Amino acid sequence: MKNQSKTKSAKSIRLSQCMIVKNEEANIEHALAWAKDIAYEQIVVDTGSTDRTVEIAKKMGAKVYHFNWINDFSAAKNYAVDHATGDWIAFFDADEYLLPGDDLKLLANIKRIEADPDLNEKIIAFSCKWINVDENGKPMSNGSNIRVFRNIPSLRFFGRIHERFHNDPNRVTRMEDFTFIHTGYSNTAIKEKNKQKRNVEILRNELLESPDDIDVKGYLADSLKLSDNEDDIIETDKLFAEVLKSNDVNFKLKIKAYIYFLNKYINNLDKLEDCEELCKKALVEFPNSLDFEYFQASILNKKGDYTKAWELLKNCEERLLTKTNTGADFYVTADPTMLSGQLLLAAQGLGDVANIIKYATVILTMDKTRHEILSPLIYTLKNYGASDDDIFGILMSVYDFSDPNELITIARAAKDSGAITLAQKTIEMYNTNS
Repeated sequence: MKNQSKTKSAKSIRLSQCMIVKNEEANIEHALAWAKDIAYEQIVVDTGSTDRTVEIAKKMGAKVYHFNWINDFSAAKNYAVDHATGDWIAFFDADEYLLPGDDLKLLANIKRIEADPDLNEKIIAFSCKWINVDENGKPMSNGSNIRVFRNIPSLRFFGRIHERFHNDPNRVTRMEDFTFIHTGYSNTAIKEKNKQKRNVEILRNELLESPDDIDVKGYLADSLKLSDNEDDIIETDKLFAEVLKSNDVNFKLKIKAYIYFLNKYINNLDKLEDCEELCKKALVEFPNSLDFEYFQASILNKKGDYTKAWELLKNCEERLLTKTNTGADFYVTADPTMLSGQLLLAAQGLGDVANIIKYATVILTMDKTRHEILSPLIYTLKNYGASDDDIFGILMSVYDFSDPNELITIARAAKDSGAITLAQKTIEMYNTNS
């Protein structure tokens, strides 16, 4: 269907929701339900399910088509797009979803474009923010990708995996008012679907066809980095090293390569200087990057330069809170508690009790089981003269003292930090509540 320059009324906008699926009976109902109120039609292309995926999709009212899997995600996605009759297409996977109310924001963005003659003529696609979460809902990584686009012949996917568009970036705008959630790369999901093995196989085949394609090499390295096999680790190092040397690679893959090596080096004292030099190179290539300023501060903490680390980390925190980052940051923005962790280390190095309490509390509020945070916090408070009642008062802002499990967590941390009377009092509360 060709793009029409004439603007449409809100009611006449037709949005086709498309997805490809295989054995997604656990997700398919939710995947279709969130878009039910905004979609003109819902198209599901099944690539060989042996569970109830197709049955559920049909019951939900979706148009279901079958595609013989040929190890090519783009081919399957293009098959789905070819069946779409809407003016716009929203292409999300079965393990992705929008939060309640964000479906209306998605539609509002399309209406805004359609209502403006200039934008309607120019914009052909939307880039959307995404975040990967693990099985507990904890952020793992984030970024952006084109997921909403006009139904026009020039917009089709390419690449067997990590499929993408040939498009004019000047004709793509970004949806800023919501983020879609992706659950498919949690550790559990990877084990259940064996995604790493599948992805590596497809990428190796693609590399045979295009042996000099640096993007494919980068995607292969990104998949292999999950392996603990020694040969895979060596290959990952080699491929990511090629990515860092390239001037033609997708910038997101280059950022991933830098982060891979920085994470690999930062906990090895013998590699700390190499880590520092690599971080400097990353900042030259990606100036003002929150990710690489975070690593720079982490290195300063490792070297014991807590004052400089604190200043840099507070600047990162301010930019993160005010969202004045460069748009090329994926690591810190996915899990801000990492930044809080480095601020806590710097505060400990400076002996800043108020900020030790502040940032330990931030982290524990996100995850009460972080023994490596709770025990040093109790030790620090005792060391600076806090009474047991003072410590209980601080911990009550995080922990539920009527919950026996949380009391046990506190008691163990208190014992390990040497706060024996605090541990005993906590056990007394546990006995009373049990």
